[in-house]
Amino acid sequence: MLSFLPCAQNENLLGGTRDDAAVYRLLPELAVVQTVDFITPVVNDPYAFGAVAAANAISDIYAVGARPVLALNLTCFPVKTLSLSYLGQIMKGGCDKAAEAGVVVAGGHSVEDSAPKYGMAVTGVVHPDRVVTKGGAIEGDVLILTKPLGTGIITTAIDRGLAGEELEDKVSRIMVQLNKGAAEAMVAVGVSACTDVSGYGLMGHLHEMMMASGISARVSLKKVPVIAETWELAQAGAVPNGTHNNYRFLRDKVEWGQQLPPEARMVLCDAQTSGGLLMAVPSERAERLQAALLDAGCIEAAIVGEVVSGPKGTMTVTP
Repeated sequence: MLSFLPCAQNENLLGGTRDDAAVYRLLPELAVVQTVDFITPVVNDPYAFGAVAAANAISDIYAVGARPVLALNLTCFPVKTLSLSYLGQIMKGGCDKAAEAGVVVAGGHSVEDSAPKYGMAVTGVVHPDRVVTKGGAIEGDVLILTKPLGTGIITTAIDRGLAGEELEDKVSRIMVQLNKGAAEAMVAVGVSACTDVSGYGLMGHLHEMMMASGISARVSLKKVPVIAETWELAQAGAVPNGTHNNYRFLRDKVEWGQQLPPEARMVLCDAQTSGGLLMAVPSERAERLQAALLDAGCIEAAIVGEVVSGPKGTMTVTP
């Protein structure tokens, strides 16, 4: 699809056109960062859905090492079949989460639709020399992930009535956590590259990072944090279409270890909502970064693999 679009070219457009957010230099010491994202409901509680959607939208600002400052609401809502009180709760959840991030919500836009959707267009700021891109990973870097995988599989199970309130609350708490602390730790310690893990899953976003960096990666399944209930639900077939699409796209780009359980491929390709940050960091800084991430309140600071020599964009998964 992107091949139909003109390639944006401007001396003030920083980073790659496929980075997590668009970065435009306004002044020698100031760049503006913009991103937009909206999603369909992933949990039943409207307030929680709004908070998750906002955290998900703001995440791309954090992924490039920027500070979010301003947002506009985007919503589609079936006004003829659902009470506007639901929309009010959704937007309250989003605005409360934005306030936690220090973001001013200054309006937005809504349209009538057959199903609810909600998200934000978010603006941030960063020094042009401090932008973190996907394309800086080098051989010997280690890969660190800040949230566990499994949100796509679990939210699919919620939609199919296979997950109870306790698991819904558990996954909601993970998804609503902002990547603010992770980004601040990343900037303070210094990393080679970063992306947030969302719809393309861990392996899809790692592929993007390796393509942009012109190198390869190796991931160790046993080191990847996964929400415990994910494994049983994956075995039961509660796998979203997006996860299957991710796997099909990556089939010839990943060398899957022969001893991996069948469901591991789905978990590693699981389409995440409001996932963590995936960072490539020089090995000598890894321990310091892990400590900084945990001090910042991150759920995880797991070394899940390393950057290795090999054809760009390829990956290997070991047990």
